Amino acid sequence: MSMQTTHTSPKKYARLGGILYLINIVFGFFAIAYVESKIMVGNDPAATANNIIAHNFLYRLGIVAHIIILLTNVPLALIFYRLFRIVNKNATLLVIFFTLVGTAIESGNLLNQFEPLLLLRNGLPAGSFNREQIHESVYTLLRLKTVGFHLSLVFYGFYGLSAGYLIFRSAFLPKVIGIFLAIGGLCYITYSFTSFLVPKFAASLVPYIQIPSGLAELTFCLWLLIAGVNSKKWKEQEQTAIS
Repeated sequence: MSMQTTHTSPKKYARLGGILYLINIVFGFFAIAYVESKIMVGNDPAATANNIIAHNFLYRLGIVAHIIILLTNVPLALIFYRLFRIVNKNATLLVIFFTLVGTAIESGNLLNQFEPLLLLRNGLPAGSFNREQIHESVYTLLRLKTVGFHLSLVFYGFYGLSAGYLIFRSAFLPKVIGIFLAIGGLCYITYSFTSFLVPKFAASLVPYIQIPSGLAELTFCLWLLIAGVNSKKWKEQEQTAIS
């Protein structure tokens, strides 16, 4: 098997990946958890729309934070390729493709989050629609955003399975992190498909089913950031792959 060697320290790649992963996690918590908790009011379109008007800058800040998350996914995919192609190139490509497809779905889904701003127009009725109809439309768009996010989680779940497999097969990262990441991926997939099939049951799983995924990704992120990878074992595995 022929493979070009890298001229950059794998530990540097790992730590850069850890920084990007941490940005992803922090901004993701802000955009997806914090901002949404301030805006969405269950089964109350009027209150939800009024929250967007009252917290307009926070709502827009959440969109910007979400865009930053999606931007970090692209260099992260490249870093994963540089680190893990020596373990299994096909599995590494799966990690990249699942990441990029999930990112593409999430990017398109942001339109459902931006359109309420156009509909509300600073809280004034738009066109021939009355205020109640606008509120209903805004609420529907935000619910569609949630459905789109669950769809992207399917691909991020398979990213977790593929990345977990690569970490487990690697010689330069703890195998337990790979196991945790694979479990987290299964939780993403389970929650997403359950939300499509049995929404009420899926709602009862929150937040418990989210905890393994969150802890797995945070553990992986912090390990990359603090410890990086074992450079000696990485280079040994690279030489094995080249030969």
